[in-house]
Amino acid sequence: MKRLFDLSLAIVSIIIFALPMAVIYLVILIGGGGDVIYKQERIGYHGRPFTLYKFRSMKTNAEMDGQPMLYLNNDPRLTRIGRFLRAHHIDELPQLWNIIRGDMSFVGPRPERRYFIDQIVALRPDYTRLYALRPGIFSKATLFNGYTYNMDKMIQRLDMDLEYLEKQSLSYDLKIIWLTTWAIISGKKF
Repeated sequence: MKRLFDLSLAIVSIIIFALPMAVIYLVILIGGGGDVIYKQERIGYHGRPFTLYKFRSMKTNAEMDGQPMLYLNNDPRLTRIGRFLRAHHIDELPQLWNIIRGDMSFVGPRPERRYFIDQIVALRPDYTRLYALRPGIFSKATLFNGYTYNMDKMIQRLDMDLEYLEKQSLSYDLKIIWLTTWAIISGKKF
């Protein structure tokens, strides 16, 4: 039932946001060159890697030395349009395609990169319990814990994600979607 809900809502959302996404695509293309859609490997359902899609919000050489870096407040790697996209979570819209493909769900733990998962698992092996879920665009942990920029925040996020794993239901998902949507509309910074 959750998969059917995700698929239906993703298709409707793509139709609703098609024009704004086309405008964003053109603004990024004109404003900075390079790839408009940013692709990054993340780990998802059953611990399998998948390609996550986002509108590019950072300079093309954001991780020049190949060392994964976490997002920082006032991150200097953000482009001018990227700062706006990130602040309003618009950069996440291409993840609707991840939902259609079955890589992600609307609600679930945010997908992480293997580099950071290995560090978390070294401290908390129970992280792998999250592989029972498709990662989500919306997450209770992101709503209440914000972006993770250090290991302490990642562990706090893990605790909230494990709580979601135990409590998940369609009504709980709808509540998280509503609270997150309202937070974004009202300008909350995560």
